[in-house]
Amino acid sequence: MRKTIVLILSSVVLQAVPVLARTPSPENAQVYFIWPSDGMVVGHAFWVRMGLRNMGVAPKGTDIAKTGHHHLLIDTDLPENMDQAVPNDRNHLHFGAGETEARIELPPGSHTLQLLLADKDHIPHDPPVYSKKITVTVK
Repeated sequence: MRKTIVLILSSVVLQAVPVLARTPSPENAQVYFIWPSDGMVVGHAFWVRMGLRNMGVAPKGTDIAKTGHHHLLIDTDLPENMDQAVPNDRNHLHFGAGETEARIELPPGSHTLQLLLADKDHIPHDPPVYSKKITVTVK
């Protein structure tokens, strides 16, 4: 009897939890690096300038169609699960205030950079809007 009640309650709770659908993006949306470009040699502190076509930039929490905010992926790949929020750590920088440029610091060596646009809740759009991965060398 107890198992039956637990199963019924679990079913009710699961039905009450909303399923978040990913925010749609236009098929022609593009995010790209304005600066730096692939193969550049940069100082340990440098500016990253982010571009976006066919969508708008808006701060996190802003619920306006065809908008999102930038995330910079450093020395990592795109998230495997695009249904979850982009992690927030040293490899995933969030620009939730709607920034389109930022000064970042990296240790000397070769580093990969990639941009990923995400919605008001930091979840990548559907289809995801991301740049090609570039490599910079920090001197």
